[in-house]
Amino acid sequence: MKKIVFNIFIALMLVGTSLQAQIKVGIIGLDTSHSPAFVKAFNTEDPKPEYAGFRVVAAYPYGSKTIKTSLDRIPKYIDEVKKYGVKISDSIEDMLKEVDCVMLETNDGNLHPEQALLVFKAGKPVFIDKPIGANLAQAIAIFEMAEKYNVPLFSSSALRYSPDNQKLRKGELGKVFGADAFSPATMEPSHADLAWYAIHGVETMYTIMGQGCESVQRTYTEGSDLIVGKWSDGRIGTVRGIRDGKLSYGGSALTDKGVVPAGGYKGYDPLLVEVVQFFKTKVVPVSKEETLEIFAFIEAADMSREKGGKVVTIADAMKKGQKEAKKLIKKMKI
Repeated sequence: MKKIVFNIFIALMLVGTSLQAQIKVGIIGLDTSHSPAFVKAFNTEDPKPEYAGFRVVAAYPYGSKTIKTSLDRIPKYIDEVKKYGVKISDSIEDMLKEVDCVMLETNDGNLHPEQALLVFKAGKPVFIDKPIGANLAQAIAIFEMAEKYNVPLFSSSALRYSPDNQKLRKGELGKVFGADAFSPATMEPSHADLAWYAIHGVETMYTIMGQGCESVQRTYTEGSDLIVGKWSDGRIGTVRGIRDGKLSYGGSALTDKGVVPAGGYKGYDPLLVEVVQFFKTKVVPVSKEETLEIFAFIEAADMSREKGGKVVTIADAMKKGQKEAKKLIKKMKI
């Protein structure tokens, strides 16, 4: 009898430990294909070892009400995530009561500041999917709010964690003297031109080159973009945005060992591994400074287009973004 009681006690302890070890993830925004893909990765019956202990338990589905391609996806994605045991919350506040950390997936970057603020106030670490905001001002405001509430966050495109891009970043494929990246560049009028989709190409280039861009020049046509960035050490990085022809991701790096292909899209797993590690450690893998420089590059590209292709400095783009961010923060009354 004593042995039976002891075994039951041990079993209950193991169950309790298992429950305590589970990290409950919440998702904001079921208007992007990323959301059901992430749910499947975490909630499948046999998840990869890297995701052990993580489970998406709740989601708030909305979501842009003005971008039709996003709005139309929501009913389908609600049905998909429900099959994996995800509770659909009536509000972000309700969802936050049930989770330990958050993946902000809303497709419309314009909603990110107000949605992220609720997460910050709740003190939950958050991964904000690309783009962190619709423009530089929103990106600045989001980081300022995160700092006010002392909440860790990071934002990234999945292209950053393509294995070849990470090898280039770490210098494993040679010293980088320049980089050329390309990606689809469809645009959404409510976002900075490169923030909606060409951010994949911009982030590929920044992953390879690192920070230090000082000026940007953009050549724009309806079918494509070519953006040239000049780094303070004399290096040059380019991004070609594709709107005509076959859409693809990739590029190349100029190194002391020759021209090395840059990584293209390799699925979501490399990014999710980083998200999981971030939720475990609260250590941010992409610095605030690099993310803001990426968005200053995007802002400068828009300014260059407005000026007929003239060179625009990152410093001037940052000044413009900071001025607009102050107005946004004042309006939000954080």
